[in-house]
Amino acid sequence: MRFGKTIVLILISLSAIAQVEQLSRFELVLSQADDNENFQVASLEEDGLLIYRKVEINNEDQLHLIKVDTSLQQSWQGYIGLAKNLTIAHIRLHDQVVYTLFKSSGFISGNFQLLATSVSNGNYHIYTIQNLIPFNPTELVITDKGALLGGYFNYRPLVLFFDFTTTRARVLPRFFNEPGELNQIKKNTDGTIDVVVCSKNYERKKSLWIRNYSAGGDLIKTTVLEPEDNKHLIFGRSAKMPNNEQVVAGVYGSRDSEYSRGIFVAEVNPAGEYKITYYNFGDLQNFFSYMKANRERRTKERIERRKIKGKKIRFSYRFMVHEVVPYGNQYLMLGEAFYPRYTYMSRDGSFGYYGNPMFRSDRIFDGYQYTHAVIIGFDESGKLIWDNSFEINDVKTFELQQFVKIAPDQDRITLLYLHNNLIRSKTIQGNQVLEGKSTDPMKARFDFDVVKERDTEKSKLDYWYPNHFFASGIQVVRNQNRESAFRKVFFINKLKYQ
Repeated sequence: MRFGKTIVLILISLSAIAQVEQLSRFELVLSQADDNENFQVASLEEDGLLIYRKVEINNEDQLHLIKVDTSLQQSWQGYIGLAKNLTIAHIRLHDQVVYTLFKSSGFISGNFQLLATSVSNGNYHIYTIQNLIPFNPTELVITDKGALLGGYFNYRPLVLFFDFTTTRARVLPRFFNEPGELNQIKKNTDGTIDVVVCSKNYERKKSLWIRNYSAGGDLIKTTVLEPEDNKHLIFGRSAKMPNNEQVVAGVYGSRDSEYSRGIFVAEVNPAGEYKITYYNFGDLQNFFSYMKANRERRTKERIERRKIKGKKIRFSYRFMVHEVVPYGNQYLMLGEAFYPRYTYMSRDGSFGYYGNPMFRSDRIFDGYQYTHAVIIGFDESGKLIWDNSFEINDVKTFELQQFVKIAPDQDRITLLYLHNNLIRSKTIQGNQVLEGKSTDPMKARFDFDVVKERDTEKSKLDYWYPNHFFASGIQVVRNQNRESAFRKVFFINKLKYQ
């Protein structure tokens, strides 16, 4: 098989970008006592941003929408009445329409509602999706013909297709049978949909099923990626090349383990023939660069000793792959390493990370701690060309999500993330670091505005439109030179990568 693209794998340690210009800022002043003002933001790409929140007005649930353009100037706002006991599950943009999926609050049963809102003027239509199979939707993808809702029922992945024309829903074929993990629902540029599921084959080895569907939910073909002996494919993400070739990149490990031993890259041709190349974490030159210098040196020395003795190299990481994206004649894979943290309750009811194990009676989950990310470059045959990494500091969350974003340029790639009020970044070129970790505070709105790090919460950095990002969150801003000495605001900052 020949492939016209080079494949680049990016695994990322939560970090930020270096060359960032902060262009403008938007603020909504919040009341100090109201915890109900839970604004969120969704990208409308070149059409701006949509700010949204669910509120209760006169004992009626409503969705409050504010649309701003790319200069952060308000275009329109409005309120839409909602049925009781609904919560926002997902929001997606498709063909100048924003689709907001609502599910029942606190229940997996109950019908879904899908709100379709015009970006240009705020006109809307509400679809009711009958939920005959109680499940929690973890994925939402919109096509020209309908909506795909992915989730689980009884530990079995399923994808529900809702047809906009018939307003009926059905489970896509080849689902609902075996236990497994829903890795991805991806919309391709040709309008088709790829659904990637990890499940065990007849040999009980974890494999990847890639099912390709039309925009109307009809099954086109199925490709099954099966690993070599003593390996299991834990997670993978797919990307279509312009020539209709396909790349699947992810992590592999051992039987019945959530921990990864390394990276795999699969090249799949239109006939479904594939080649998988594996790379142990220990094979990567810069995978351990997030460590302190002495620890990194000792780790690499241990790797070399084992190689000389002909022994296997084994490292185990919890690793989540987020993106597989084109980059010139290459492909990038973005992922983040993390580990779960726990506290323990002793017999007398006190808590601590350490203590006598004899007195431990319960283990309490205390969030996911992120460690680092890595970028790897591959050629068209899957051969490792280069790799790099970036340390992640202070990031802990109770829900796994993507923190690090990438800002690619022709001759460099910048990694960035937002932690509280600080943008952290690192710029690389292959194995080399062009600019080490830098930290920049978020730009305030007025002169003499002061924002302390502890006064920022729910901060988030996300993609907007080419070369632009937006940062959002809640801050308490102090300014002794203004009429009000401090204000609590929901903010949006527009950032441009240079």
